[in-house]
Amino acid sequence: MDSIKIFSPATVANVSCGFDVLGFCLDSVGDEMVIHKTSEKGIKITKIEGYDLPYEAKKNVAGVSALAMYEALQPDCGFEIEIYKKIKPGSGIGSSSASAAGSVYGMNELLGRPLNKTELTKHALKGEALASQSEHADNLAPAIFGGFTLVRSINPVDVIELPTPKDLFATLIHPQIEIKTSEARALLPNSVELKKAIAQWSNVGSLVHALHTSNYDILGKSLNDVIVEPYRKLLIPHFDTIKKTTLDSGALGCGISGSGPSIFALSKGKEDAEKVEKAMKKVYSKTEIPFYTFVSKINTEGIKVL
Repeated sequence: MDSIKIFSPATVANVSCGFDVLGFCLDSVGDEMVIHKTSEKGIKITKIEGYDLPYEAKKNVAGVSALAMYEALQPDCGFEIEIYKKIKPGSGIGSSSASAAGSVYGMNELLGRPLNKTELTKHALKGEALASQSEHADNLAPAIFGGFTLVRSINPVDVIELPTPKDLFATLIHPQIEIKTSEARALLPNSVELKKAIAQWSNVGSLVHALHTSNYDILGKSLNDVIVEPYRKLLIPHFDTIKKTTLDSGALGCGISGSGPSIFALSKGKEDAEKVEKAMKKVYSKTEIPFYTFVSKINTEGIKVL
């Protein structure tokens, strides 16, 4: 096989209480990428559609992760990458991680899968770091592994796959403003109160338990972020209104997707998720901010070959 077309999905990182460690994979939105194996050595980005991104491999997240993998494996061939970008950069649903993960996944397939998912995540981290000025895998891991993931460590990379309750659906609203991950990280404090830290890791533990037991009640109670959300929500217009409205409409929980501006809600069943979507639309339709919404099943497969 000399060519492959893949779907690299959008993801939700942090999942409220799990800053930099928790994430889940979406099914409705994602990038498409085509990767060709070539006789000429090296990594080239030959086509980009959707958004204005750099073609130079060292300045493009897909190129940086591809170069990291290429230098590690030293294959007797080269690769050309086409990117059909459908996830808006700066949207908070893993745009950079979809590119970083997609390039290494496609190359690995064309080489006969010499690397496992953990090794792919290690190389993809280099691309993600270009976008956010720090290595974190809470978007990368669910894109590569699928479903819910917990990143126990990035040095060495250690990802734990978590189960997904079968009736769980995500609803997202993306206000059409851009928040750069690096800027959103700069808002955060370097230290937190002990009582807040205790509350946060209690929520992470109970959320993991809820996923294992499909306990939707505990899952909803666990989606509470006392450390990051109070700072980042200030960048997102009408966040508090959206959160209250979605919870009143039956959502289990609601929070900031990644560094924002996208906001996610989790619901039991598609019907409740669609009610939440209508509620989100109602809030933002009263503003002058353009937006879009979507409902997605949790994607337990991750990146897939098209």
